[in-house]
This record gives sequence, structure tokens and C-alpha cells, in this order.
Amino acid sequence: MAETDHRPTNFIRQIIDKDLASGAHTTVKTRFPPEPNGFLHIGHAKSICLNFGIAEDYSGTCNLRFDDTNPAKEDIAFVNSIKEDVQWLGFQWNGEARYSSGYFDQLHAFASELIEKGLAYVDFSPQDVMREMRGTLTEPGKNSPYRDTDVETNKREFAKMTAGEYAEGQCSLRAKIDMASPFMCMRDPVLYRVKFAHHHQTGDKWCIYPMYDFTHCISDALEGITHSLCTLEFQDNRRLYDWVIDNISIDSKPRQYEFSRLNLEYTVLSKRRLIQLVDEHHVSGWDDPRMPTIAGLRRRGYTAGSIREFCKRIGITKMDNMVEMGMLEACIRDDLNVNAPRAMAVLEPIKLVIENYPQDKTETLTAPNHPNDESMGTRSVPFSREVWIEAEDFREEANKKFKRLVLGKEVRLRNAYVVKAERVEKDEQGNVITVYCSYDADTLGKDPADGRKVKGVIHWVDAASGQAAEFRLYDRLFNVPNPAAEEDFVDAINADSLVTKKGWVEAGLTENVPEAGAWQFERTGYFCVDSDSTAAMPVFNRTVGLRDTWAKIDDN
Repeated sequence: MAETDHRPTNFIRQIIDKDLASGAHTTVKTRFPPEPNGFLHIGHAKSICLNFGIAEDYSGTCNLRFDDTNPAKEDIAFVNSIKEDVQWLGFQWNGEARYSSGYFDQLHAFASELIEKGLAYVDFSPQDVMREMRGTLTEPGKNSPYRDTDVETNKREFAKMTAGEYAEGQCSLRAKIDMASPFMCMRDPVLYRVKFAHHHQTGDKWCIYPMYDFTHCISDALEGITHSLCTLEFQDNRRLYDWVIDNISIDSKPRQYEFSRLNLEYTVLSKRRLIQLVDEHHVSGWDDPRMPTIAGLRRRGYTAGSIREFCKRIGITKMDNMVEMGMLEACIRDDLNVNAPRAMAVLEPIKLVIENYPQDKTETLTAPNHPNDESMGTRSVPFSREVWIEAEDFREEANKKFKRLVLGKEVRLRNAYVVKAERVEKDEQGNVITVYCSYDADTLGKDPADGRKVKGVIHWVDAASGQAAEFRLYDRLFNVPNPAAEEDFVDAINADSLVTKKGWVEAGLTENVPEAGAWQFERTGYFCVDSDSTAAMPVFNRTVGLRDTWAKIDDN
């Protein structure tokens, strides 16, 4: 086992420690078993970090196995996206990726074994009748009229199902367990159903497909999984998991352990709801930067390290709770604050003309790439008579709390000179479009010689060399903490979750994307280049603001 001095503990790790100490297991084998019917989300990241992290810490292995038992909803594109997400997060599965469909022959044989033992039967009851016969949480179920069909008849009927002689919904194979069980999953659950669907791995070989609860435990056993980790909604299903394993001829006896799933404020993590957001075009796709998918977070500028850190901070427990979005945002802020170089961008530009600066002059100034890390070096920034500044950084009149540019007052341009606003030009609507100012030529890199104090500093972009750019300001997709609790969750979509602006960035920025993948645009936020960018019009996504503005809203 790997060194554990700095390894975080939780109830699952305590179980594994006990199993290894007692000799119940000599090694640790886990698995991550996503269904390829959509993109992975931040909740899956928690499971990925748990399963692969445990395998790494205990010098064991973790398999990637696709739970591909429902081909009508699955796609090879989802398979590929899942592989990409796991590797991007920094993990590598053991050997080749596995598929539940790769075990279809064995699963069929085990189903036949249960029939032979009188523990499974073919039921021709319609689905609505079957649901009614299951009973309720307070009333036991009723036996199907097909429950006591003899073994030989069941064998023949299952063979006909396999051969495609029955239509979808006409019949199913059910386990024969206990219709009076207090656990609904044990009331003769369906093991196989008829489905004429092309499978992305097995083609048209099968027209019957096994159910998840039957497939999952057997797949674990075939792969020698020692600790099958899943979320709490499968807690009752552990009884069916064990029943299947105990009643088939297989030596491996994996055990299932459950932990709480991730619930995150201001988003939804239900696959069904995420599919609805995509299908109804509330978002631009699975990788929309507002989506909680790993692909969406990656496109928005989240780093793999920040997501792993988030999963570490929230921990593993059996308690259901709602995690604040601010915790996820804090992880990426902490990462990028250290690793992202600084740059300047103007999102709502107005022109600043330095009237006493020579018209034909351009000089190259030097700016640090990080104020607290000299190892990141410096960059050259062109400076000339006209620059762009943020509209919000200028006011014709302001009180002393406003530390930016005011008519008749001075401010320093970041890494450049002290300037004084002299007059303005406005458009027909009365909006300031140009500020005319003067500069003090002796203030480059130093305070004014006469000792006057200039407290304000604003950022800027050189008008002559700056690159026009589009900025996409992403915010939380929903405007309520728990949109899933709403009558219709799409009604809670935040209309301001995406605001687009056109502005300017330093020249050559996109030609030198930093190792962190993002910049801190000074006084604005953290941004990364979007895949929609072109050479003529780069597009920058705001990953997160410099501070949590929602915290103030939540406190009110």
C-alpha cells in the first residue's frame, strides 16, 4: 500500500484499511462505470477522483467500464467524451476501456442459470400491469400469473426472446425473489427486456438487453472488483446486487459501498435535466461554459487541478448536503491567482487621448506578468497617444471614495504614466466617448517629482496596437440555489448567465497562451480563449470574477 501519512481518510478508506489488514483482500480494485448517454458532470468528477484516487493511493487498479446496456440512448460520441474527461482530470484507467456489452454472452448464460435454478421466469404481463402488481411502500406486491411457470417453458420462452420472436414490451425476464419484500427492488425485478436497437459496440447481435442492476454486479465480479463504490440512491439495490452474486456460479464476491452524491447550488446535476437543457436549446450544447459538465467547465477555463481540489475539499460522506457554488469558484480562484499571468483588457471601451503626448510616438513599456512571482517574467506593452480605458473607470464628478479617473483629477495608467482628465466628448445620447487628458512625462515608474500623491490606478489597452476581441461573461445558469425544487426548473434560468461584450486586449495575447490556460485580466476577472475564436476576432470566456459577488446577494 502507498504511503498514507498525508492521505485524507473517510469511511470508505477505513473499510479498505480494515479489509487489507484482515486479509479479506490483498489488493484494491475499483472501477468507474458511466453510462454513455451524455457528458460527464462535476458530480461524476467526485466519483472519478474517489475511484481513481483510491486505486492510486493503495497501489491498486481502477477500470473504466461503460455501462452500455441501453443502446437507444447511447452514442459513441459520449464514449469518446468520457474518455477525454477522465484523462483530462489526470487519471488513466487500467488496461483497455471495458464495456458491459463485452460481457453480454456471460450475462445471458448467467440469466439462463437462474432460469435453470427456478429463480427467473419470463413474464408476459404488460408494463402497466406489472407496475400495479409491484404494490407500494406500505402494501406488498402480488405474484404474476407467470411466476410459477415451469423451468422448461421459461427456457423455451427466453430462447424465443433472444431470437427476436417477441415484440418490445411483450415480455421480459424477471428474477423470482420476494413480492412481499419491504424493498421494492427485490419484488421480482426485471433482468432482461426486448429492445430492437443497434448497439454502438455489438451492432445488431442482440435484441434483448440486460438491466443495469443485473449487469453491474456481474461485471464487477468478472473484473475482480474488490470495492464497488456508488452513490446513495443505490443503497437499497445493494440487496439485489448481493442476491445476484450469491445465486450464480461465480467465484468473485465484490461488495458495494455507497456515498452521498454531489448536490451543487445554482445548477442541476440530473442527467435527465441536463439532456433537457441541451435538447431544448437553453444552452449551446453539452460543453456550454454554463453547464456543470466537465467539458463545459474545461471550456470555461476551469483547470483539472481546481476540480480535483474541489472534490478533495467536499470530502466523502454518507450525508446528503448542498455544496455552495462559491466553494467550487474559490478553488479555481486559488489556482489561477497563483498560476495565471496578468494582462490588460478593456471590455466597455472609451477612448482616452493624451493631447500632450507626441502624435507619431510609440514606446514599449515593460509590465510584470505576475505581481508576486518574478519567475513569470515580464512582457512588452506598446504605448502611444491614444488608449482604451473602461467606461466605468471615468466619471465627470465623483466623491473621494472613487479612486479612478475624474474630470480635473489625476490617475495612473497601469505600468505607465500619470494622466489628468481635462475635457470630454459625448455622443448624441450624452454618453462620454472620449476623454482628453494630459500626462506627466516624468512619472513612468515613479511618483510625481513634486511629491503629490496619485492613489488611483486603472488599466488600459493601446489603441494603435490593441486587438479587438469578444468577451463572454458567464455567470450561474440559475438564479435560485436549488432549481430542481422549482415547479419547472427551466423557469429559474438566469437571463444574465451570459452577457457578451466587444472590447480590446493587448496585442499578441492569443499567440502566447500561458501554461495555466488563462489570464487574469487586471481588475476584471480570469479569462481563457474560447474554441470559437478566430485570428480576426478572439473570444475570451470569463472563468470567474476576482471575488464572489453572489456571497453578498445570498447574505441579503
